[in-house]
Amino acid sequence: MSRSALVGNVIAMLEDAGFLVSDRCAVRPKSFDVAARRGEEIILVKILGNIDSFDTPIGTEMRRLGMYLDATPIVIGLRTRDEQLDPGVVYFRHGVPVLSPDTAMDLFVEEVPPLIYAAPGGLYVNIDGSVLADARQDRDWSLGRLATELGVSRRTVSKYEDGMNASVEVAVQLEDLFEAPLTDPIDVFDPESIHDDDDPDDAEIGPDDEQLVTVLTRVGFDVHPTRRSPFKAVSEDDRERMKMLTGHSAFTRTAEKRAKIMSSVGHVTKTTSVYVVEDTNRESVEETALIQRDEIEAIDDSDSLRDLVRERAETE
Repeated sequence: MSRSALVGNVIAMLEDAGFLVSDRCAVRPKSFDVAARRGEEIILVKILGNIDSFDTPIGTEMRRLGMYLDATPIVIGLRTRDEQLDPGVVYFRHGVPVLSPDTAMDLFVEEVPPLIYAAPGGLYVNIDGSVLADARQDRDWSLGRLATELGVSRRTVSKYEDGMNASVEVAVQLEDLFEAPLTDPIDVFDPESIHDDDDPDDAEIGPDDEQLVTVLTRVGFDVHPTRRSPFKAVSEDDRERMKMLTGHSAFTRTAEKRAKIMSSVGHVTKTTSVYVVEDTNRESVEETALIQRDEIEAIDDSDSLRDLVRERAETE
């Protein structure tokens, strides 16, 4: 399957699952392909044929954007260089959960979450330790008896009951022994529950971005630069609970395309979008406000900027 066909299939699947899906991010650089929202769930989706091309900088950027936009970064892919991705299994690359299209279909359309995740050494599941302890005690089995049945140490059984995850083979043994489900599904929307990575720091401010960052900071915004997105930064005004996708350049055809993508992504993520240009007679591109550089440099506070952005965005 070509990547273009794969992207189309994933977008159609998300729409069938009730997600509002953004336009495809068809400009470079890009860390994600589409944003999607269903209710309060927001996901940023990277779609790949071969997930080995998903490198550390892209993973870090997706995780940053997930923090800034209250979204979950997810990769949907077909294979690694060596093998197809197994259905029903969550993989991880650089702190981002990776699903096959079948696993994504089960999760988003059928609302059946995966039970298995891949980690160094094999495939694992989350054991519900309290349920396991209750099942063992109902059988009047000691820790030693269960350890003998499983062929592991008494200490290992104790760790399972304390919440340590188990291999798929052990989980199958346990459920066969007690004739009951003992595993918890993988919460893809909370990958930290099984994947302990520190939150990434903000990206460094590029030389071309310093002037705009200085202006936005002066009027009261916290500015989070991006490196591989259709926009240059995500800017936040905590006092007004306002988030703003921010871009800047000369107003070229590529800039207009970026502004359209920002409008679509902003609509999905419930964020405002603004593009700062040198000169233009237009007020907006769809829902992205266009503001000339000299206009934004004359603004003194976040309220004035917010009002101008909303006025321009509504013009379209």
